Amino acid sequence: MFVAILFLIVFAFVVYQKTTRGVCTSTTRLDGKVAIVTGGTAGIGREIALDFAKRRAKVIIACPFRDEGEAARNEIIKVSGNKQVIYEFLDLSSLKSTREFASNILKTEPRLDILVNNAGVGTVGDFMTKDGLNFIMQVNYFGHFLLTLLLLPLLKKTTSSRIVNQTSVLNMIGSVNIKFLNTIQGYWNTLQLYSNSKLCLILFGKELSRKLKHSGVSINCSDPGAVGTNIFANLGQILGKFLQYIFLTVFKTPEYGAQTAIHVAVDAGVDVSGEVFRDCRLSWFCNRQAFDEELCSKLWEETIKLVQLQDHEIQV
Repeated sequence: MFVAILFLIVFAFVVYQKTTRGVCTSTTRLDGKVAIVTGGTAGIGREIALDFAKRRAKVIIACPFRDEGEAARNEIIKVSGNKQVIYEFLDLSSLKSTREFASNILKTEPRLDILVNNAGVGTVGDFMTKDGLNFIMQVNYFGHFLLTLLLLPLLKKTTSSRIVNQTSVLNMIGSVNIKFLNTIQGYWNTLQLYSNSKLCLILFGKELSRKLKHSGVSINCSDPGAVGTNIFANLGQILGKFLQYIFLTVFKTPEYGAQTAIHVAVDAGVDVSGEVFRDCRLSWFCNRQAFDEELCSKLWEETIKLVQLQDHEIQV
């Protein structure tokens, strides 16, 4: 009897997960528009890039793995029939690489309509990069902060451009402490650092939204939910593959995980900024720290220092 009840509960949970996942229904075309997707070579990012390519945008996919990047580019072109797909090298764990990528975009692209800050790493370790920044925090948050601000002049130049920050449901257990922003001190493991980085993206989005009011540039966050991707690979070949399989079966595939970010990026009905979306709907399911405007401001100022942005580079 107990086993039967447990089975019914699990079955009902799986059905609920499958039937409540949002799907972007917008038919918006992106002809003549330019989109950048960081981490657009695998998982959720590749699905986002493929969707944009099918809508006929010029899509720039960025990651630090050249072989993966070229393979993803060729695959997206083959599936979409859109030859305007470009792979560019970008290592978000390096301020130098991030600056070089942004500089190249500013020199070669006349416009930028969509920037999807999707790239991210899981609980890979608590080591510091050559820039003196925590690796997880730099790839997931610091690097995207720097990239966004460097590309802001081009985004502002383009009419009605959109920025999408890919957050995570784990922002709920995140904590932003300015004193410990760039250290592992006070955190019990790397999962906490990952959660912190995803919460920081939300606070960043809210603060930048306030600064860009009436600029024509919107920034929102997308929570893809629980998705089966290679982000579990760092947990080991057996455990990582097992968790990926469970998440793919019970929760979402990368295709479904990409839907909210796509919705936020292209749907004409999204006319807000500084918000969080989940399952293609506006969501209030968010860490309470995200609503602390003073904390958002302090995080902004501290991050400016950590990524070494100069006053003339901050055009908000």
